[in-house]
Amino acid sequence: MASRKAGTRGKVAATKQAQRGSSNVFSMFEQAQIQEFKEAFSCIDQNRDGIICKADLRETYSQLGKVSVPEEELDAMLQEGKGPINFTVFLTLFGEKLNGTDPEEAILSAFRMFDPSGKGVVNKDEFKQLLLTQADKFSPAEVEQMFALTPMDLEGNIDYKSLCYIITHGDEKEE
Repeated sequence: MASRKAGTRGKVAATKQAQRGSSNVFSMFEQAQIQEFKEAFSCIDQNRDGIICKADLRETYSQLGKVSVPEEELDAMLQEGKGPINFTVFLTLFGEKLNGTDPEEAILSAFRMFDPSGKGVVNKDEFKQLLLTQADKFSPAEVEQMFALTPMDLEGNIDYKSLCYIITHGDEKEE
C-alpha cells in the first residue's frame, strides 16, 4: 500500500511539474498572440495529429512554393524542439526566439549610426541599399516585406524609433 501511494505521489508531482513548465510559456504571451500561434501551428500540422513532423514541414514548404527543401534543413528545424513538437513546444520555441531579440537600446544605437543629425529617421533609399548590399544581405522581397511594416514619415524616411518598438514589443495595430 505504501509503495502504491508513493507511486501515485510521484505521478501527481510529475504532472504538476509539467503543468508548471508549460504554463510558464503561456504566460509569456497575450491570449490573442497564443491564438495566432495556434492558427499557425494548425497550418503547419498538415496531418492534424498534434505533432509537427518532417512531412508536415515539407508539405508546408511545398504550399509556400518551395518544393526542394534539403533534408538537413528540415532535420535541423525538428532538432530545435529537442523532441516531438507539440503546441507547447512550438510556443516555447517562439518564446525563445522572440526573447532573443536585442534590447531596444542596442537596436536604437545601431540606427543612430545612420542618423548623424539625430532626427530619429533614416533615409529609406540609403537604408534599402545597405540592406541589399552589406553583411547578411536581404533579398529585394525581404526588404519590401520589412518596409511594409516600417513606420515612415511624410518624406518617406524610416521612423526608426517606432520601428525599434515594433521589433521589441510587436505591432499593436495587428490586434
